[in-house]
Amino acid sequence: MMTRRVAVLAGLAATATAAASYAQPSDPRAVTTAGPVIGQRQDGISVFKGIRYGAPTLRFQPPEPPTPWRDPALAFDYGAASPQRGDEANQSEDCLFLNVWTPGLDAGRRPVMVYIHGGAYSSGSGSDPLYDGARLAAPGDVVVVTLNHRLNALGYAYLARLTPGFEDSGNVGQLDLILALRWVRDNIAAFGGDPDRVMVFGQSGGGAKIATLMAMPAARSLFHRAATMSGQQVTASGPVNATTRAIAWLNALNLTPDRAHEAANLPVERLLEAQSAEDPILGYGGLYFGPVLDFRSLPRHPFYPDAAPQGLTIPMIIGNTREETLGFMGNDPKNVGLTWDTLPARLSPGVMRIDITPEAVIAGYRRMHPDWSPDQVLIAATTAGRSWRGAVIEAEERAKAGAPAWVYQLDFPGETASGRKGAFHTADIPLVFDNVNAAGSRTNGPGAQAVSDKMSDAFIALARTGDPNHAGLPRWDRYELPTRQTLLFDLEPRMANDPRGDERAFFSAIPYIQPGT
Repeated sequence: MMTRRVAVLAGLAATATAAASYAQPSDPRAVTTAGPVIGQRQDGISVFKGIRYGAPTLRFQPPEPPTPWRDPALAFDYGAASPQRGDEANQSEDCLFLNVWTPGLDAGRRPVMVYIHGGAYSSGSGSDPLYDGARLAAPGDVVVVTLNHRLNALGYAYLARLTPGFEDSGNVGQLDLILALRWVRDNIAAFGGDPDRVMVFGQSGGGAKIATLMAMPAARSLFHRAATMSGQQVTASGPVNATTRAIAWLNALNLTPDRAHEAANLPVERLLEAQSAEDPILGYGGLYFGPVLDFRSLPRHPFYPDAAPQGLTIPMIIGNTREETLGFMGNDPKNVGLTWDTLPARLSPGVMRIDITPEAVIAGYRRMHPDWSPDQVLIAATTAGRSWRGAVIEAEERAKAGAPAWVYQLDFPGETASGRKGAFHTADIPLVFDNVNAAGSRTNGPGAQAVSDKMSDAFIALARTGDPNHAGLPRWDRYELPTRQTLLFDLEPRMANDPRGDERAFFSAIPYIQPGT
């Protein structure tokens, strides 16, 4: 009987054999530890898409390296994304693929920039047009890598306390990332990269995954710089809460806890649909699946009670955008024309995600900023109270430990689908990738390219030297207490001490546990 993995491997062998017939003699070729690959030369860059870094996955099990191949594998197209809800194209549980952009395959020992995509822990892939690495690789003379890994319940459903044989299930998505970084360590020199200068960077969920990696012993020494963009992970999901969520998910699958092992054989569509069950910990929204404090691959919280010691020697950029939640709330018609009477309902616990009453928030903001409108208070409070808190905590903990961190706030505005302007969540992605004119970019107005030049050069500088300073910026000082030096990225970037300090101080009185954990 042919298993799913055997069938996939048989297909791979056939594809590899056929690949050479489509390749041109001028196509770039590299030899990886698993076998040779053939890419394409595009606009002066060698591009390899869909390189396999892991074997076809076994559900809820740690990843394995790929079975070696002999014939060249064609790396012309992106590999499959992890199964997920939404419209992401080309989904499969066989999703451990990565992509490489490099100026050349010579022994250039270029800095390596590995991007980990966002979409929380539930969606996304490394093939979004905004993540195309060509415009970073060429002028920056760096090697850029993007990748896919397991998401949602497939990557983070914690079944270890319910059934034997699934001890690592709560963190296999993170273990995929570690396997990808091992691939980079072992293979990137063949693509002109320096395995001793690897930077990971990621936005939203990608940044959170990076913060978590900095507390995972298996990730030690696999990357040497880090940059997070609107993504932080202060606490991981506790094992009891994660088990409670897994039971709720199993209930939605009509499985009792003693039948948890049966989830390994159900159609993936059913697994995804069951995630829409209400989260029993949060009391609102679908089920949260993210890294778990399992005391195996993740032995401690990333930034609680302090910054994980493992990451303290890694130079780090920590960034957020000034109007983060405009990206979530700016297109919602319920938030149009707010008044002081209707604002409390919009500042519900499910929106604020911390234990504070709407009345206290409104009173605080009317005292701090009496000239602000209800709409301004909604975006500012939800940004400062829920989206920005984790970044502040991470920066403060690194400062307390004397660890290098450079903090930025994006002030340059993008434009939402509804026409509203502001520095919303995701607005910094096209700026950092120098892709302001790519499909999907909403940060592309006048001045966007100038801001992008400065931001992308800062990320490249961090990858190259471990310090983001470059000639196009004012002196970017490390974040220290109590000054809290922060670079404000705008048409004219400038340094500021403790920007929005009144809002930071207001919310610091409220205990913070990362939503979902």
